[in-house]
Amino acid sequence: MKKTYLKRMVFILAALVMAACSGPAEKQKDIYPDKSITYSIPFEPGGQSDVEARRQQPYLEKSLGQKIIIQYKPGGGGAVGWSELANKKPDGYFLAGINIPHIILQPLANDDTGYKTEEIIPVAIFQATPIALAVSKDSEITTLEDFVKKAKEAPGQITISGSGHHTGHHMAFLQLQNMAGIEMQYVPFDGAGPSMQAFLGGNTEAILANSSDLLKYKEEMTILAIGTEEPFDPMPDIPTFKEAGYDMTASIDRGIAVPPGTDPDIISILEKAFLDILEEPDVIEQMYDEGFEPKTMGHKESLEYIEKKTEEYKETLQ
Repeated sequence: MKKTYLKRMVFILAALVMAACSGPAEKQKDIYPDKSITYSIPFEPGGQSDVEARRQQPYLEKSLGQKIIIQYKPGGGGAVGWSELANKKPDGYFLAGINIPHIILQPLANDDTGYKTEEIIPVAIFQATPIALAVSKDSEITTLEDFVKKAKEAPGQITISGSGHHTGHHMAFLQLQNMAGIEMQYVPFDGAGPSMQAFLGGNTEAILANSSDLLKYKEEMTILAIGTEEPFDPMPDIPTFKEAGYDMTASIDRGIAVPPGTDPDIISILEKAFLDILEEPDVIEQMYDEGFEPKTMGHKESLEYIEKKTEEYKETLQ
C-alpha cells in the first residue's frame, strides 16, 4: 500500500515538472489569442488604411474571439508606426497595417527610418488602390498622349501633386517621367487628402492619386490612365498605362504585419483570419464600390512580393 502511494506521488510530481517545463510560451501558443489585440494604423484616422481596418474589425473579433483595438500612430509617412512595430514583443498581440511601397522605399532612401524592411513581417496583403493620372475637367488635355506631348513642349512646366516622397505616387511620377522621356515637377503633400484638395483647388495641373479618391471626384476631372494590369472594375473605361504604350503599373498595396520573431503558428492563425474576410458576402463588392482592389496574398506570397518589388524599386531609384 505504501509503495503504491509513493509511486502515485512520484507520477504526480513528474507530471507537474513536465507541465512546468512546457513553459508559458507553449501554453500561450495553444490558446492564442486569449486577450485583446492592438491593430495599429500608422496614419491619421479616416484614410484608406483606417477604412479597411474598420471594415475588418467585426470579422476579426468574431473569428479570433477577442476585442480588436484600433490605434493610430501617424508620423514620418508611416515610419513612426512601423518603427514601433519592429520593436514590439512578438507575441501576436500587436499588429500594424503596412503600405507597399512605403515599407520598401523608406529604408532604401534613408538609413534613419527606425526600421528595416526585413523587420516588417507580413501576415497578408488584402487590398490595393491603383494609382491613376488625372487632369482637371476644363484642361485641354484629354488623353495621356496629349499630356506627354505638352510635357515635351514645355519641359519642367507641368506640376503633378502626389502624396509624399518615396511613396507609390512618387515612384509612379519617376516611372512615367523616365518611360515617356519627359521632365515634370512633382509637388508632394502630406497625405492623399491634402494632395487631392490642392489639385482640386487648382494648385497643380495634374495629380497622381489613389483610385478610391479618384472615384469620389471623377466628375471633376479627366482620368488619363490607371496603373493596373487589366481594366479596373470600378472604372472600366479608363485605359491602363500599358494600353497607352507605357509598360508600368502603379498602386499602393495594403496589408497587415507582425514584429520579427513572431511564432509561425500565430502568423498562420492571423493569416486565415484576415484572408477569410475576403470570402464574406458583399465584402468584395463593397471594396470595389469604394474604389479598392481586393488582394488575397498570404504570408509566404507577401514575402515573395515584397522581395520582388524591392528589386524593382532599387532600379527605379538608381
